[in-house]
This record gives sequence, structure tokens and C-alpha cells, in this order.
Amino acid sequence: MPHEPADLSPATVAVTAGRPARAQGSPLNPPLVLSSTYVSTGVPGPGELLYARGGTETWQPFEQALAALEGSTRPGLVFGSGMAAIAAAFSLVPVGGRVVMPRHSYQVTLGYAQELTERSSVEVVLVDIDDTAAVLAELSAAPTSMLWVESPTNPMLEVADLPALVAGAHAVGALVAVDNTFATPLGQRPLSLGADLVVHSVTKYLAGHSDVVLGAVLADDAALHARVLAHRTLHGAIAGPFEVWLALRGLRTLALRVERSQATAVELARRLAEHPDVLEVRHPSLPGDPGHERAARLMNGFGSIIGVRPRGGADAADAVTRAVRLWVPATSLGGVESTLERRRRFATESLTVPEDLLRLSVGIEDVEDVWRDLDQALRATRTAEPAAGELADEVAGA
Repeated sequence: MPHEPADLSPATVAVTAGRPARAQGSPLNPPLVLSSTYVSTGVPGPGELLYARGGTETWQPFEQALAALEGSTRPGLVFGSGMAAIAAAFSLVPVGGRVVMPRHSYQVTLGYAQELTERSSVEVVLVDIDDTAAVLAELSAAPTSMLWVESPTNPMLEVADLPALVAGAHAVGALVAVDNTFATPLGQRPLSLGADLVVHSVTKYLAGHSDVVLGAVLADDAALHARVLAHRTLHGAIAGPFEVWLALRGLRTLALRVERSQATAVELARRLAEHPDVLEVRHPSLPGDPGHERAARLMNGFGSIIGVRPRGGADAADAVTRAVRLWVPATSLGGVESTLERRRRFATESLTVPEDLLRLSVGIEDVEDVWRDLDQALRATRTAEPAAGELADEVAGA
């Protein structure tokens, strides 16, 4: 596969990377190869295919394209799921090690970290990742093996000061792993800021069509890359060729999908902030959002995920999910369709996530259509009489 010129924009790289070399009569797209084993005599040489658990010609174009997008000098490593990729990254934490991570991480990541505590005596310290001083203090409080970062966080959308945290973690000898699923490589490139590992749930924005389950890890350092590759091979955490082929096809439209969904998310967040049936909105595009200044300074765009708390508590939030007709109540994100869910319906979600928080993943539909549907669902939660607290507020203000 040819290398991408350094001056291409990420939007162009998403279209061009991972293509076969140009030759008369050659295919424009990498072919899908369905084979578990390869002809081999003697000892295979470097790069020669032997058995599909170790690597396939269908994985390689996607791994090269993702590496080009993230600015990595080494191919990405595709995994059978996002959690398989996360587990591979955490495999770098030694027994008895220490991990500092956001308290508002993806709930299954938190669950995996807890399992590490029980299985390998790993100390897990939860922090507010947007409180830079507190995170740096915790990194220095005891020998730390890894700083795990989500930015923006799932589902609270806190934005981390990645350059400061990477520098602080490296100063104390800790690895830095960044889950870049929400931001995508178009929003930020953590490896360029010095992060050691980048993790993706490819299922989400990269593949983009809610039809595959995949993950990926990227590492620039040769030793780290080799360790993650060995983990994938030994644990069999591999992806099927058809799923990876679909993911590469989805990657071609990443820039268009992200551009459209982010623009819609910005407009929806603005309207939701003024909606009478909304208590609170979280989106870094809003000038009053705690992450606004940092996202504007460090990221390219504000992302397509919105946090919304309707008036009326968890019951009202559940009512919204039942009242929508265009939005899809579903637990994933990053697809072409707009989805929403109440996160605390899961018993494993962080207890500091509000009970009434709806996580909205904005798709690529027309903004007016998704707005009308959301607006009517919010209005449907209104009660005939104001709650006692609201009535008291009205009387006091009269």
C-alpha cells in the first residue's frame, strides 16, 4: 500500500488511505479475502501470511488507513470488539500496578478495570479528568502504571487537557492510553500529543453504519506495538475479514458523516439549551459548557454527542425515549442514525451520572426533522400541574 503524502487533509486521507497500488486493470478497492490459512513452506519470512489469527490481507488496508488518520508510524491493530481492544491496552498494566482513569469512563471499561483489581491486584483510582490539577496530583501520589483518558468522556462529555496530562503522566513514568472513540481522529490525534496508545471502538464513528462490532489499538513505540500484537495473537481477539472490509468502506465517508452530525449537534444543543422542558444540556459547543474553552483550543470540532436532562427526572427521560419516532432508543452511538438512551438505566453506570441524563448520538438526518421529533417528545413530558417546588418558585417570584 502506498504511503499518504504528509500534506493531505484528514478528510482526504480517509478516502485515499489503504488503497491498492495503481496498476492497469487493478481494483480500486482492496479485495475481501476469505481464508483462514495460507500456503507456506519452511519458516515464513517477515510479513508473510501464515494463519489468519496472526494477520490477513483484508485487515492490512484498514489498519494502514487508520494509522494514516491517527498519524501513527505503525499500522493500527484491529480487534474483534472495542472491549477486546481495551483489554489489550490494559494488558500493559502489570500485576499490582496502578491505573488513574476518569470516573465517567465507558461503563464496561470501568467494569473491566474493577475486574483487574480483583484478578491482578491493580489499584484503580477514579478522577475528574477535566480537573487537571487533581489528576496531576493523583499521578504523583503513588507510582502509577497507566493514565487512561477519555476526552470527551462517556457520557458526561468532560474535556481533558490532553497535553498537560500526557506531560504529567510521562514525568512520573506512566503510560498514557486515550480512548479516542468520541472525538475520532478528525477531532484530535492523541499520538501527536505524546500519548502512548490510542484505542477505538471501530463499531462507532469509524465504521459508522451500526452493522459491525470491532475495535482497534494504535501505538507508535515498537515495543508497545509488539506487545499489543502479541496479546491479540495469543488471546485470539481477532476480527472477521468481512467486518473489517465493511469498516474500511465506512471509513471512506467518515469526514462527511462527522461534519454533518457535528453541525446538527451544535444546532440541537443551542435549541435544547433554550427549551422550556430541558433542565440542563451538555455539549462542548455551548459557550457556558465547562469544556467549551478547552475543546475550542484543543479539538477540531465539538463532537456529535449531547447530554440532556429533561425536566421531570428519570421518569421524564424514559418518557422521551418512548415518545420519539425518528430518534432510535438504542445503546450504541456514532452511526448514521440518531439514537438516544437514559444511561443510568444500566446498574453498572457510574453513580455520579445523573439519573435523568439522556445521551444523544446525533446522526446525519435533516436537522429540522430530528429537532421536530425531539421537541415533540420533550413537550409530551409536561404535566398538567407544576411540581410543588416549581409552584413555590413561582409564588416566591411573584
